[in-house]
Amino acid sequence: MSHEIIRDGDHLTVRVYGRLDVKTSPELEDELKPQLDGVSSLVVDLAQVDYVSSMGLRLLLVLQKRMAKQGSMLVVNVRPEIMKLFDDSGFANILSIA
Repeated sequence: MSHEIIRDGDHLTVRVYGRLDVKTSPELEDELKPQLDGVSSLVVDLAQVDYVSSMGLRLLLVLQKRMAKQGSMLVVNVRPEIMKLFDDSGFANILSIA
């Protein structure tokens, strides 16, 4: 997994590439947490994500909870196989997905 973080004022976009799993999710969380200070809008772009494990779902939930307190979070460009996971796990009802 690799990622790109783009900040524009109080807006942060995270583009994730590859897998969100037990190895990569904690790494991304550790890098993102300090960068969320002062952010009111977070966009998580999953266009290039081909696998999300339970740890990836946990990361998205942690980010959603934090952003609910300080602004908003939107998950974009979700592939059909990842959307099926979100539907099956109930995350489609928790996350704002465009």
